[in-house]
Amino acid sequence: MTTQTNGTATSKGDKFANIGAAAGGFLGGLGSTIVPPVNVTINNSKGGQQGTKAKAQSLLPPPEFWSPAQTRHYCNSLRAAAVTLSIEVAMGAEILNATLSQVPDPEGKSFGSKIRAAKVARKMRKAAAALQSAAKNAAACYSVYTQEFEQEINAVRHRAKRPERPRMNWADQ
Repeated sequence: MTTQTNGTATSKGDKFANIGAAAGGFLGGLGSTIVPPVNVTINNSKGGQQGTKAKAQSLLPPPEFWSPAQTRHYCNSLRAAAVTLSIEVAMGAEILNATLSQVPDPEGKSFGSKIRAAKVARKMRKAAAALQSAAKNAAACYSVYTQEFEQEINAVRHRAKRPERPRMNWADQ
């Protein structure tokens, strides 16, 4: 079936292809404005000392669990890092989907490119969901820690030196 648009004959397939291209272009353009900027710095120091190894920067503090404060700090750092990464990976999945859906299908199927893009982006969405689950489990870890070791924590808490409060001196008149 052909229709007249502005004096030119177009078919239904062309009309839907144009709408899809417009929507994809909009999403692709929108995706590039929403993505937070990512800076990558690479330091290549070949002239350094021969016997030293490069240390990798970590998003987490060292895994030292000698006090409840260290355990809480580690769990909170893990939760914060996992939440941040899950948001970035979810945004990456949407951008990947929008980008790959623009690639024409080699067989010429009408929604073939969108189906292929969705299959690929689905795996990245699962990675984002796994990071979100890691954030929830990190928060739950400290909660279970305080429940399971409540007696030990309270025993130390009661022995802790309380701060000196100013006392009323009734003799000073």
